[in-house]
Amino acid sequence: MSKLKELIDRLCPNGVEYTTLGKVAEIRRGVRVIKSNLATEGDIPVFQNSLTPLGYYTKSNFPADTAFVIGAGAAGEIGFSAISYWGADDCYSIICSSNIISKYVYYQLANNQIFLKSRVRTASIPRLARTAIEQFPIPVPPIEVQEEIVKILDRFADYAAELQAELQAELQARKEQYEYYRNLLLTFNPSACGCGTDDEQEIKVTAWGGHSYEIAWKTMEDVFEFRNGYTPSKNNPSFWEGGTIPWFRMDDIRDFGRFLADSYQHITPEAIKGKGLFEKNSFILATTATIGEHAMLIADSLANQQFTNLKVRKSLTDTLQPKFIYYYMFIVDDFCKSNTNVSGFASVDMGKLKKMPFPIPPIELQEKIVAILDRFETLVNDLTQGLPAEIAAVKEQYEYYRNKLLTFKKAA
Repeated sequence: MSKLKELIDRLCPNGVEYTTLGKVAEIRRGVRVIKSNLATEGDIPVFQNSLTPLGYYTKSNFPADTAFVIGAGAAGEIGFSAISYWGADDCYSIICSSNIISKYVYYQLANNQIFLKSRVRTASIPRLARTAIEQFPIPVPPIEVQEEIVKILDRFADYAAELQAELQAELQARKEQYEYYRNLLLTFNPSACGCGTDDEQEIKVTAWGGHSYEIAWKTMEDVFEFRNGYTPSKNNPSFWEGGTIPWFRMDDIRDFGRFLADSYQHITPEAIKGKGLFEKNSFILATTATIGEHAMLIADSLANQQFTNLKVRKSLTDTLQPKFIYYYMFIVDDFCKSNTNVSGFASVDMGKLKKMPFPIPPIELQEKIVAILDRFETLVNDLTQGLPAEIAAVKEQYEYYRNKLLTFKKAA
């Protein structure tokens, strides 16, 4: 930082000239590509309407170390390619003059991206005109100052990326550790995850924590009552308007977690049919579409047809703790993913699922397992929630210093 200040004090003590990008660089539109000629991998990326390569070519039309702006689709997004690339017709490449550095331009654009985003025409396909890029206001300090700014921001960007990668790697390691111990704790005989052959299921005594426990084995259909979810007719307003009963979809699990008390959408009592609502402390299991997800219901409710509801049979309610079932359902999730019918619409082989063995350990053992897994899940959830906050803090710090470095006093 001290070197940068020295350069500014020496080379531009009276401020920096501001101009528009079009006066110091040529904004060059790319050339349309024939998609059939693209490869799925290669050395020359092709950029069209996003920062993700459309494909790969064997030749390039723009050199390495060039900034570019997407003009359609992800209009206003800013990229920088350290290698030569092919810019297609919805990609505007910035060819700099001798008094400005491309990476410096990239950082200026990224620091003031709101300027470009505010000029995107939002139609069926968002578009950004070349003239909007040309009108981008930019300070042009001496080359030595630009070079020093780029060095500082490159180092800061590398540090932020490394820190983010470390945090994500730590979270992934904790998740894998949790899943390993969860499966270990829920394996009661030599068969993998308690889902082996009939002979293996006959091994009823499990050594656990220095004690021996006898495990009762039943099939899923012996343990649970199975019911299908459904979607009340959207053509009947009385089923939906003013509804207060939760009606769950996969979006609810993604956004609210695996213990569901409320939902995005609600239905009225008029929409309930057949055997009534799915009861509190029962479970929903995704058996079509996004197979292998489950949640525990904290309130009487319903769910759409993607889910099968599993309710413990009355004769077994005193022998199974709901939280133990919740954890064992992760084993059931894996079973579902491995036993699907893929003809037409993917779905779980319900015949196999109903015959899947399900363990019933003594309540004492269930409580011990739940206590351990609760602690593991709390640790992973704390990391999961804390990670975005740490990443956001690093990003905010980076953007603060980037803005400081890229803002200059205007020359009189």
